[in-house]
Amino acid sequence: MKVTQNGADPRLAGGRLTIDLSALVDNWKWLARQSAPARCAAVVKANAYGLGNDPVIPALAEAGCDTFFVALPEEGLAVRRLAPTSDVFVFDGPHEQSIPTYMEAGLIPVLSSLEQIEMWAARSRALGIHPPCAIGVDTGMNRLGLTVAEALSFRARNISEHLVSPVLVMSHLACGDDPDHPLNRLQLESFQRVASAFEDVESSLANSAGIMLGEKYLFNVTRPGIAIYGGQAMRSGPNPMTPVVSLHGRIAQIRSARRGETVSYGAEETLLRDSRIAVVTVGYADGYPRSGSGAGVPLREAIKAGLYGHVGEYPVPVLGRVTMDLTMFDVTDVPEQLLADGWIELVGPNIPLDEAARTAGTISYELLTGLGTRYERRYLQAAGS
Repeated sequence: MKVTQNGADPRLAGGRLTIDLSALVDNWKWLARQSAPARCAAVVKANAYGLGNDPVIPALAEAGCDTFFVALPEEGLAVRRLAPTSDVFVFDGPHEQSIPTYMEAGLIPVLSSLEQIEMWAARSRALGIHPPCAIGVDTGMNRLGLTVAEALSFRARNISEHLVSPVLVMSHLACGDDPDHPLNRLQLESFQRVASAFEDVESSLANSAGIMLGEKYLFNVTRPGIAIYGGQAMRSGPNPMTPVVSLHGRIAQIRSARRGETVSYGAEETLLRDSRIAVVTVGYADGYPRSGSGAGVPLREAIKAGLYGHVGEYPVPVLGRVTMDLTMFDVTDVPEQLLADGWIELVGPNIPLDEAARTAGTISYELLTGLGTRYERRYLQAAGS
């Protein structure tokens, strides 16, 4: 296994983030097999879901991914630099100031309003070119996109006037993570009408969860995101994806405290026994959620147990509030020799990503994309790749 490093200097960092690129590639290949005969793209917005564009995008491109989706044109430029021959679609669409960047870099905008279509058409006419675009359609999420009626009307008009040159028509599932939700079927039926009207254009509906809903949702192009990074796409059931991320915090100090004493801001956690406390140099500035504090945050009224770490086989709960740079863990039950390593697992084999996220009252997407810049980042890759 080859290990490369970037991020904070490992001698100075307060935490260590390990990203298994081989597992990430295996996840994409599994999703590509599930997508067949549709083509499987990859969503790499938000710095590849927080894991880093520079290692992730080339790894996916080398594995055979030739189509990427991002949220913003700036992110598209990063993909263009790292995978220069790929198709790069930009979800959030252009505005007047960004259109030149799209056209110069060959980025493909998802046009999600009639105004954006007119804007793209006007600039294309002025330059005497017909650059590719995608058409975004809202089938029930009420986020971005033409209505179904607008999309069908635009299609008829575009056939006669050739305003723009779409290469993809797409929509997005609101409830794909819940296979029994009735909105899935309604969105599918609406999108089938649109895809039929755009019969000479590729179509795309399925995100990670959509791929797992089955063949009807695949269309021509799938767009997995969270599942590539090891997250659980479906709300329930086993997660078929291989874990990609592990996170460890460095122990700065182990201190003793007496029963009845309190821990962290607000004195919200009172010790029920004489305790040993490990103070770890990771906090909410590093993306370790304050909402997962052991006490003193509103979430504890709904979910009694907060975040926990692991030292070997021993779970170590967070004590009191997570602070900006430090988090305290109860290591009273951990044998001294296990603490000599100087690290506590925060996400990893003993604490799945989605379990940590749920405990903090959030989702794996937010936990990953919130990872800060102060970690040492280690990238694992099969030797020779």
